Amino acid sequence: MQQAKRERLEQLGWTVGDTEDFLELSVEEAAYIAIKLALSDGLRSLRTRSGVTQAELARRMKSSQSRVAKMEAGDPEVSIDLLVRAFLSLGADREAVACAIAT
Repeated sequence: MQQAKRERLEQLGWTVGDTEDFLELSVEEAAYIAIKLALSDGLRSLRTRSGVTQAELARRMKSSQSRVAKMEAGDPEVSIDLLVRAFLSLGADREAVACAIAT
């Protein structure tokens, strides 16, 4: 948000913040969510670059296509463990997982 707009809203009595402020997330909670979203984005990117469909990835993981779709969408029900397993099912190594988190 532009500084001038922020100041104008604050002068009108509005509280301006970010998602973490609105949801009252701790630093740790915000970092955890950021990691999960980075893994979700990285998974989708790796899967498409590898030419693997969601159905094929699901078969490799002994899961369902809808579960893979939830992983790629960043669904809160999906665990980090499952996201890492999906990376490994695509042939990724620890470094690839770390790179996905770091972006």
